[in-house]
Amino acid sequence: MGFVKLERQGHVALITIDRPEALNALNSQVLTDLDEVLDQVEADEESYVAVITGAGRSFVAGADIGEMKNFTSSDGKRFGVHGGNVFLKLENLSKPVIAAVNGFALGGGCELSMACDIRLASEKAKFGQPEVGLGITPGFGGTQRLPRIVGVSKAMELILTAKVIKADEALRIGLVSAVYPAEELLDKAMELANAICANAQIAVRESKRCIRMGLQADIHTGCAFEAEAFGVTCGTADKEEGMGAFLEKRSEKHFTNR
Repeated sequence: MGFVKLERQGHVALITIDRPEALNALNSQVLTDLDEVLDQVEADEESYVAVITGAGRSFVAGADIGEMKNFTSSDGKRFGVHGGNVFLKLENLSKPVIAAVNGFALGGGCELSMACDIRLASEKAKFGQPEVGLGITPGFGGTQRLPRIVGVSKAMELILTAKVIKADEALRIGLVSAVYPAEELLDKAMELANAICANAQIAVRESKRCIRMGLQADIHTGCAFEAEAFGVTCGTADKEEGMGAFLEKRSEKHFTNR
């Protein structure tokens, strides 16, 4: 894809937003390229986990203001629906997705990171939803995901002030789960991805599905999802292998994803 690169390293799909001359800003073509790459990752049975990062010194600096400047109301809605649908596809990918936020994650970039399951940041990363300072609202799910991640009060503060925060503040409020020196970030993301890859993948995917579905449901419905998933995994060969290794005190496990 022109603006989104995909390579597989073992069982990890590495996705790189590759428009560094524009700080990886999201225009319609970048979104289309990302949409197609996500389909490839979903279809690849050898890709267990995805890592998303940005080329150069930016993760994604935001949506492309040059493209948006002349939008009419209908243009804006179409663009929001396009990006929103791509990010929903990312969020609901059956495989876990880790954001390795290497630099600016502003506007659409912050929204992209929030659609991922786990966020790791470089010490150089900066996060924010600066849209109201441009006369617009977040358009790719920022008003919906940020309150779910950091709470309503902090999300209101960040969105309504257009404040940009550094990585240490993002860690403090729970927007990211770890911060690393820039030169270590991708290695740490790959290390985490491989730790997930080492587990039983049916169980990993069912666990992700339960978390995602449960966030949209009441506790009773969420627990019903979990009971169903638990039943599914109890019928797998991987359950037999995992429990067998435990009972036999074997450290090595040979999961077959069946």
